[in-house]
Amino acid sequence: MNTLLLEPHNGVLHITLNRPASRNAMSLEMVNELRSVLAQLDSQVRAVVISGAGGHFCAGADVKDMVMAGGQLPALNRAFGTLLQAVEAVPQVVIVVLQGAVLGGGFGLACVSDIAIADHQAQFGLPETSLGLLPAQIAPFVVKRIGLTQARRLALTAARFDGVEAERLGVVHYVERDAQALAERLDEVLGQVLRCAPGANARTKALLLASVEQPVGPLLDQAAEWFAEAVTSEEGIEGTQAFVQKRKPGWSR
Repeated sequence: MNTLLLEPHNGVLHITLNRPASRNAMSLEMVNELRSVLAQLDSQVRAVVISGAGGHFCAGADVKDMVMAGGQLPALNRAFGTLLQAVEAVPQVVIVVLQGAVLGGGFGLACVSDIAIADHQAQFGLPETSLGLLPAQIAPFVVKRIGLTQARRLALTAARFDGVEAERLGVVHYVERDAQALAERLDEVLGQVLRCAPGANARTKALLLASVEQPVGPLLDQAAEWFAEAVTSEEGIEGTQAFVQKRKPGWSR
């Protein structure tokens, strides 16, 4: 990997966006490497943590790539949208740790995470319109995260805001005051995730995402089938036995 640092540990894959000289701007190479990593995740990985090197998460798209793309620009732009879809859909729990610049594509990446932890001074925003551009691939995910009215305000003003405001808007779930507090919060959240059965988490995530778009009747029919499967699955049997026997289930770490 030329643009990422990968560190697997205890069922968690830590991915660091590693282009600090450009505040981890999202190049096509980084997009492709992230998609490749996600495509190769297996059941041994229960959570993915994405952060950025050099004190920044991601400052958005790499302008050099856009300039050089020429007639391939639509495909280049769409590739980032495909990445966002992939991050949102992986069965693993995706956690982002947000510091410094969380702009454009970085903001979009935050919006497709399951859990977001931010430094209070992190700078969020959709700067595209101030550059004469559109948040083309990011927009649907921002709307899903914070709602249409706030997404319109942010996109049409290119306003910047900090981690405290990001929590108020619902972009992030936790805001911390320093690097140590960020690390402690991440450890706490990972501890909570690893107490949950990985298969149950994956199905629950799929159910929650489907609830945004699918009609409720068919969705509840599907949920009933999944629930019945879960009760008789290895996880379901182990979980209920562990509860009765007053012990931790085998997957708990």
